[in-house]
Amino acid sequence: MSHENVYEEFVAWLNKAWWGVPDSEHLMPTVKAFYSPEEARLLTGVPFKNTDLEALAEMKGMDPGDLGRRLDELALRGAVWRSEKRGRVRYKLNDSFFTFLRGPFWSTDPDEGTRATAGPLNRYFKDGFMDQFAEAHTKGLRAIPVHKTVEDPRRILPYEDVVHYVESQDYCTVSNCPCRQRKSLDPDSSVCDHPMEVCLHFGTLGHYIVENGLGREITKEETLEILEQCAESGLVHAISNWQEGADTICNCCSCCCLFFEAYHVLKHQKSHDVSNYRVRTNPETCKACGLCVKRCPMDALSLQESERATNKKGKAAVLKPELCLGCGVCVYKCPTQSLILERREEETPPPRDAREWMERWYRDKKASRSDAAAPSQAGQSRDHV
Repeated sequence: MSHENVYEEFVAWLNKAWWGVPDSEHLMPTVKAFYSPEEARLLTGVPFKNTDLEALAEMKGMDPGDLGRRLDELALRGAVWRSEKRGRVRYKLNDSFFTFLRGPFWSTDPDEGTRATAGPLNRYFKDGFMDQFAEAHTKGLRAIPVHKTVEDPRRILPYEDVVHYVESQDYCTVSNCPCRQRKSLDPDSSVCDHPMEVCLHFGTLGHYIVENGLGREITKEETLEILEQCAESGLVHAISNWQEGADTICNCCSCCCLFFEAYHVLKHQKSHDVSNYRVRTNPETCKACGLCVKRCPMDALSLQESERATNKKGKAAVLKPELCLGCGVCVYKCPTQSLILERREEETPPPRDAREWMERWYRDKKASRSDAAAPSQAGQSRDHV
């Protein structure tokens, strides 16, 4: 079989996952940059759900030891998920969302294949790859308020409190931001000057990351310090968009984040799901410095003339409420405390867990494309989307 046929079969297999690889002139350059023909041949048919090594070896007609070594190498690159429980080693093929937009770009020392993938992937991102999220009303991440910016902390629910969440974890890790890393490795993309090593993961995902050299373990205290550093830098805390078992806190910038880029560049209807908070402005104390306008990732704030303004400029910050994420990035640095986060009148609870999130995602997709059937899930796990 020719290399082209090998890649075509592999692409067809990748399209059986919840997140596929839409056709584009940039598809094959992206796939070929990351996977060798031998890797593509090996991974074609590997399930998207955890499978015992012995079963995979029988499926592939290979010695379990040889297959395990090859899959372990791919796990180090974020292409394969490896887990071990009670002496049983299991693997699954990571879907293309995880492989192209997350795993490999977490590493502080990306390999040559990952470096070579960044350029074609950034072009593919804008040519159909990310548009699979266009119809989704339930996004992959939810804004979570910066600590100390909420008007009445007594009303914060556990899944809304970033400090409570971190303190409840028993295993914390940090990796490079995959979005910033992907941009920084592409000579045709602008370089972001925000902190790089700020992507936080917990629990099972955290263990996978550390075991495969894609990040490092940190303490809860270090985790909270990173969150404070990110708040200072104007980054949005964004958590896995479900209440139970959330395993990720991203710290997003509007210039590199895949969800912000989808909103600002690809014109998706929103970026992240909003928190249950919204900014309230106080024109009387606003000094019209414009800092909040610069920090807002959604362009939700602007300086406008106001009869209530008491500063010499006669202007005050004005909010477009429909754009506010409720992240608190603007509130955190306001020098006159003229901004505050208050609870929205209508609150929207996030999905209960990753399974319910996936059900909503498919429902949104089906509602937008009622004449098209949902793609096969190929028996995949619904974790780590």
